[in-house]
Amino acid sequence: MNPLRELELSMTRRQLFGKTAMGVGTAALHRLLAGSGMLAGLGELGMAQGQLPKGINFPAKAKNVIYLFMNGGPSQVDLWDYKPKMSDIFDKELPNEIRRGQRITTMTSGQTRFPVAPSKYKFEKHDNGEEGVWVSELLPHTSSVVKELCVVKSMWTEAINHDPAVTYIQTGSQLPGRPSMGAWLSYGLGSENENLPAYVVLHSKVSSGKVDQALFSRLWGTGFLPSEHQGVSLRSAGDPVLYLKDPNGVDRSTRRAMLDDVAAMNHMQLDEFGDPEIAARIAQYEMAYKLQTSVPDLMDISKESDATFELYGKEAKEPGTFAANCLLSRRLVERGVRFIQIFHRGWDQHGNLTGDLPTQCKDVDQACAALIKDLKRTGLLDETLVIWGGEFGRTIYCQGPLSRANYGRDHHPRCFTIWMAGGGVQPGVYGQTDDFSYNIVDKDGKVIDPSVDEFTPGAVHVHDLHATILNQLGVDHKKLTYRYQGRDFRLTDVHGHVVKDLIK
Repeated sequence: MNPLRELELSMTRRQLFGKTAMGVGTAALHRLLAGSGMLAGLGELGMAQGQLPKGINFPAKAKNVIYLFMNGGPSQVDLWDYKPKMSDIFDKELPNEIRRGQRITTMTSGQTRFPVAPSKYKFEKHDNGEEGVWVSELLPHTSSVVKELCVVKSMWTEAINHDPAVTYIQTGSQLPGRPSMGAWLSYGLGSENENLPAYVVLHSKVSSGKVDQALFSRLWGTGFLPSEHQGVSLRSAGDPVLYLKDPNGVDRSTRRAMLDDVAAMNHMQLDEFGDPEIAARIAQYEMAYKLQTSVPDLMDISKESDATFELYGKEAKEPGTFAANCLLSRRLVERGVRFIQIFHRGWDQHGNLTGDLPTQCKDVDQACAALIKDLKRTGLLDETLVIWGGEFGRTIYCQGPLSRANYGRDHHPRCFTIWMAGGGVQPGVYGQTDDFSYNIVDKDGKVIDPSVDEFTPGAVHVHDLHATILNQLGVDHKKLTYRYQGRDFRLTDVHGHVVKDLIK
């Protein structure tokens, strides 16, 4: 075989560009890695790790984000969006003027009727500014921190099925392949702790065992961003991160020497090919070495007070529970981790809602309230943005058999509820829906169609949520970009507005 021909065949596209066109790959690499310690002294081309170029960032109101993601689509009708008039029209047909020709999923498209299913749960109004907030009896602990919450009733999305909807709210696109929000923040802001990653993902156990919808690693992946910005998923059983322990017979000094030798060889490859992924590999090896000491300290909750465990509940002592993950998220924030995402699955109640929803709420209710109280007690709430919500909401009409005691609900993307706390958001209620929790309405009760205009006051699109989150972290969402395949990409694509009424 011809060695030169073999080399040509083994070249990746990125390596080819690194060797041609006046070092295009090297120039791009300089911009990404200058100031990180791996490529020092590159002058004006460089951008330091965790430092946005001048003009992109401004004074931030939040330093960290904790995103509590209820995968499956929690029912706003049964938790936050109180609709007492529905009790009078139980089992009546959803009016056509309410549905307005909106599409429905294939799971209910074959139904001959769309009967109204009022919530069977009681609601109570709690003080939260001028109007107050109605909260379901299923969330007694969360209701105790309502004064801290910014409850957004007018979230909406175009996606009507789980995978595109979850992908959308995680990455800003319904199609897989884009960087996740946490990866964007890691890329733009970096971490405040060099011994921990900027982005950590935690998966929670579900008491009911009902976890219908899959979660793929691409939801916390980097897409086309350098791979060191992907979320690090901590395991709830066994070692939090696999392969962190030194093998038998290998001490720390030997491990350090081995990594130094591997790094030297990787730097030779980096100098030859200019592939940014080689630099990412070097950074990941270093992070893994640091995690060997930082993760055990992070996971050791033995020094937490009895009062803390009483606040979060006894489940907080069991690794992998939602309560334990909420406590862990506070510890991560204390250590400067930029973005923490906690997934809790099983919120997809197409049937037997009254059997499943109480269990789901019991899993998360006390811990959500405890997290808010704990962050406030430790002085971290002002600089930590906490977000709670799913990928869409549920319909007022029933899917499957209907009775006063039980019912199911289909997906509903046109209006759903999330809440935020801390991080400079304004407590209160934003947005309203019609009497059926089916459409967003203005202050006069007139239905507004947010899909007609790019930005409709009173409605909050997925891109608007992302723009507002970035704003609170001191980032202009239009300027945090990454050039890929000849285009400057961003989390909000070509959309998104900061919803100023949500922030102080």
